[in-house]
Amino acid sequence: MTVDTIAIDAFYASQCGAMVARLLTDRLLEFWPQRGLDGLSLLGYGYAYPFLGNWSGGVTRCLHMSPANLGVHPPPPRMRLLACLTEEDLLPLADLSIDRILLVHGLESADNARRLLRELWRVLKDDGRLLMIAPNRHGIWAHIENTPFGQGQPYTPGQVGRLMADAMFRVERRDTALFIPPGEHKLLHHAGLICEKFGRKVLPRFGGVTMSEAVKDIYAALPTVAVSRRRVVLVEAA
Repeated sequence: MTVDTIAIDAFYASQCGAMVARLLTDRLLEFWPQRGLDGLSLLGYGYAYPFLGNWSGGVTRCLHMSPANLGVHPPPPRMRLLACLTEEDLLPLADLSIDRILLVHGLESADNARRLLRELWRVLKDDGRLLMIAPNRHGIWAHIENTPFGQGQPYTPGQVGRLMADAMFRVERRDTALFIPPGEHKLLHHAGLICEKFGRKVLPRFGGVTMSEAVKDIYAALPTVAVSRRRVVLVEAA
């Protein structure tokens, strides 16, 4: 079972979703500092709207693509980017055209995770980087169905590493996040940063999500089977 973009949007509009966005943003900026992507091209795949704004001001091109099984959702009015609904195995991008890819709410909902990663491999430049967030099978968030992280296929960090290697990526850095339990309790929100610091030091295996930064393993490159072209729907911000 997967959740659609309307439900994901509603989640991030809630107090719990806003807390998650803040906590994950802090962790993402540890991987990619705010000005670290200036002059580069950035692709968000899945549902990355809550996070792309951290870098959109400095990148030369900012794109967002959602898989067809999640449904189309226009970008927030304040964000000037091109949004696209596409098939996971046929992105409307040229080979070697993207510097950085942020994959959020995409891997767990993929019909074929390896095919998706191979397509991201195709469009990523040889010196590019992929940063992925996926529900952690060991964490509580993967077992709570009223959040986007409780839908689709969860993964352990080891499973992510093997899946990445199979798709010719090499994981260079990994971490976990979201140690605070899901809920709308204000006390939990105020304790979010404390829970994150405590969890990372004491219970890193049980974070709600696993985060992986990977590069292309170009020495493992093999030709892929051609895929017939299908529909592509574009929605551009005003």
